Amino acid sequence: MSAQCEVTAKAAAGKDGKSAMSLFERWLTLWVFLCIVAGIALGQFFPAPFQALGRMEVARVNLPVGLLIWVMIIPMLVKVDFGALHQVKAHVRGIGVTLFVNWLVKPFSMAFLGWLFIRQLFAPYLPAEQIDSYIAGLILLAAAPCTAMVFVWSRLTNGDPLFTLSQVALNDTIMIFAFAPIVGFLLGISAITVPWDTLVTSVVLYIVIPLALAQLWRKSLLKKGQAHFDAMMEKIGPWSITALLATLVLLFAFQGEAILSQPLIIALLAVPILIQVFFNSALAYWLNRKVGEQHSVACPSALIGASNFFELAVAAAISLFGFESGAALATVVGVLIEVPAMLLVVRVVNASKGWYEAGRA
Repeated sequence: MSAQCEVTAKAAAGKDGKSAMSLFERWLTLWVFLCIVAGIALGQFFPAPFQALGRMEVARVNLPVGLLIWVMIIPMLVKVDFGALHQVKAHVRGIGVTLFVNWLVKPFSMAFLGWLFIRQLFAPYLPAEQIDSYIAGLILLAAAPCTAMVFVWSRLTNGDPLFTLSQVALNDTIMIFAFAPIVGFLLGISAITVPWDTLVTSVVLYIVIPLALAQLWRKSLLKKGQAHFDAMMEKIGPWSITALLATLVLLFAFQGEAILSQPLIIALLAVPILIQVFFNSALAYWLNRKVGEQHSVACPSALIGASNFFELAVAAAISLFGFESGAALATVVGVLIEVPAMLLVVRVVNASKGWYEAGRA
């Protein structure tokens, strides 16, 4: 284990390895709800400024949202240490479970749940012209594994910080190459047409470029010492949440009419997302138990299998389908329910440690 990886892992886990969620993190669902209310109200009373912001596009990329997404994503990616990739070999079975659930189960199970609930069971209660768009948003949400919040979930379960760091680094590497093909394939078999050039552009804009900038910034900060790096991480920590909330206000200013006319839409979209969270976390947790991994590895593996890189999903949905699309709304519902759903998963894996250890192979 390199000294730098060990220091980075400790930083990712918190100063004592068990640090609680920040105020913003713990109350994210409340902030999102308030942004929904504020966005709808502002969009109804002041439509002209938001319409002007919506028209600020270049090659189908909305410039204000693009800037906000970078402010969201880059501080998270600065924390990722790709030097931790060599730690993958320390927990091959846990990494194998993580990759299986993240890339071979989660996107495909969400595509099925979208077809089952949105196209079949809930179709009579949803606007027909948005059905495809809702399914596309769900697929975008499931195709991007969590990058930042998984560190929070991991430390709340006393997860192995080095394992958490290595699985995030590996997932981010795979995401560069796999996100667009998986999304394109699943949208295709769902009979949803999406321009490939826009999809690839989204990957470059919201994964490749931010990742490159973040790693350059990371190296620059670390040259000044770990203390300087940690202080800067503390300083820029609120940037991501603030930019996310600003994006949500902007998004719901455009979604107001649809939500006011059919307020049940959010609840209906939440159903497949919640099922996906609980199914994938349970599957990863059980598989780690079957292959004999430690509980401290099974927890972060299960949690990253259930949570999503919703910042990327929101950005891609807006780029591909627009502010007023069902896809954008579906990804935001993922943001709305992420924290309470994941906190429930955290409680379950913590409470079941005795059961897990008793049956570990």
